[in-house]
Amino acid sequence: MPRSRVLAACAVPVVALVAVAGLAPLPFAIAQPGSTADVLGKDQGREIITITGAPVRPTTGQLRMTTILATGPGTDIGLGDVADAWFRTDRAVLPHDSVYPPGKSDAEIEKRNIGQMEESQDAAAAAALAYLELDPAKVKVELHLADVGGPSAGLLFALGVVDKLDGDGDGGELTGGEVVAGTGTIAPDGKVGAVGGVSLKTQAASRDGATVFLVPKAECSDARAELPDGMRLVPVTALTDAVDSLRALGQGQESKVPSC
Repeated sequence: MPRSRVLAACAVPVVALVAVAGLAPLPFAIAQPGSTADVLGKDQGREIITITGAPVRPTTGQLRMTTILATGPGTDIGLGDVADAWFRTDRAVLPHDSVYPPGKSDAEIEKRNIGQMEESQDAAAAAALAYLELDPAKVKVELHLADVGGPSAGLLFALGVVDKLDGDGDGGELTGGEVVAGTGTIAPDGKVGAVGGVSLKTQAASRDGATVFLVPKAECSDARAELPDGMRLVPVTALTDAVDSLRALGQGQESKVPSC
């Protein structure tokens, strides 16, 4: 058989496989920058952070928690979708199971995400009150943010509580009156944990006016990947790191603020 015919014959199954791949759904989710919310403000007309049992300070700055918006767990992702997202800086192609637990229905996933958010809020309140050495039996913190799931707003919730109760510790605001954004889980002892999609979250933060972004230290390299112009990354490992860095920024002591 002539060589050209051999090559052509071998190419037939390859072409067929490519055609099938182009039509079959792939095990990916596609994410993009999502919404942000100022935890010092209101959501649906209600204060996101409500504190009773202690005096609350007025604030003018913003602490914006950030999100990513991902395709739904049941959405079919094709080869064309992946190819389009791959070459865009405002999209990320993620393994489906890294975004959604396998074998779960949409309702089960939503319930899980809401549960994680509630646990995150409880941990944030505990971490903030422990940092401020306030008795949780006397000071009550209620957190409310609708239509957002998962644990990644924990750090910003805790900072919001600290700002409302203590500011920068010297009569000023923890934010210095500026727009600060960030992400990170938090434990009741104040430790900050890694999250996903940080390069998309920095874009959401920049879009909504932030110039400082608090990021779990372990994810500095990911956050630098598509960093918007003018955005300062501040790595943190604990609530104390974040508070200390914001205080230093507000006092103009930038040399004391770590960077990624």
